[in-house]
Amino acid sequence: MTTRTLFAILWIASAAISGARAQPVAPSAIDILPWFSETFLDFRENIADAAREQRRLLVYVGQDGCPYCRQVMVSNFSQRRIVDKTRAHFVAIALNIWGDRELKWVDGRTMTEKELARALRVQFTPTILLFDENGGVVARPDGYYPPQRFEGVLDYVAGRREHREPLGAYLARTVRESASPTLHDEPFFERPPYDLSRKPGDKPLAVVFETTACKGCDELHGEAFRRPEALALLVRFDVARFALGATTPLTAPDGSATTAYAWARALQVIYTPSVVFFDASGVEVFRISAYLRPFRLASSLQYVADGAYSSEPSFQRYMQRRADALRARRTGGSVAMSA
Repeated sequence: MTTRTLFAILWIASAAISGARAQPVAPSAIDILPWFSETFLDFRENIADAAREQRRLLVYVGQDGCPYCRQVMVSNFSQRRIVDKTRAHFVAIALNIWGDRELKWVDGRTMTEKELARALRVQFTPTILLFDENGGVVARPDGYYPPQRFEGVLDYVAGRREHREPLGAYLARTVRESASPTLHDEPFFERPPYDLSRKPGDKPLAVVFETTACKGCDELHGEAFRRPEALALLVRFDVARFALGATTPLTAPDGSATTAYAWARALQVIYTPSVVFFDASGVEVFRISAYLRPFRLASSLQYVADGAYSSEPSFQRYMQRRADALRARRTGGSVAMSA
């Protein structure tokens, strides 16, 4: 047994012991499971090698100290069915969003891990890219996907369904979660008719896409939207909410007439809940399409409300600085990323 394998087993065991704590903060390093592949990071070769084995390439982009990365390793990759599917149908390679290892990307460019993360505009960790045999990205979960939904993404890509139906439609049809059969309402949501066209001086716009039977949507309303910090920030936005597949008529930020369903497809929204942010000129400036937790939602609202995206394009760096500032203002404790 290698040192790395032993350390991974001990780490998973310790995580199981402390599993009663919700969303624990990650240790300083995320331990990549020993069945992930070690390669020379020539991704054209990796894709070709995987194809010869009738598999596809899965590239995980994470970072040390990331609780959502830890969730992937502990919650998702602790489930035998998910691990068996991943190992049977994919070659998995791990990258560090801040790493300095040199790699050759699918387009032939040579760069470091952190340069690739910038080129791919990775804003959330973990980000997972799943490739076809030609080097195209079939699916890209940005942020943490809970096990049932993550398994659905694996099934979609492994089954080569990308030419048959969109990922969002497949997930909506096949993934079932124990959740509310109705949409939740909030007093700060815009009311019909939905004219979301922007003009100078308007507040930034936050558009929430949800579905029924969505556990993450329930948690967004039951937890994140209940926090005083989030409520204080939400007053700085116009906030609209649409069901992902609804035919609700609306005027988009650019002034065009459309429906919620058509607009969500044009925006390539595939996960619920998603929040897409627009500035006063109607341009999308940021989005959340991941498993929302209160700290991440509040950080995203602050990031857009203050216009910080224009000077700091890396949301991860912004979140780190914000967490450090909150810790510095508190005494006798630290700020948990899951708070």
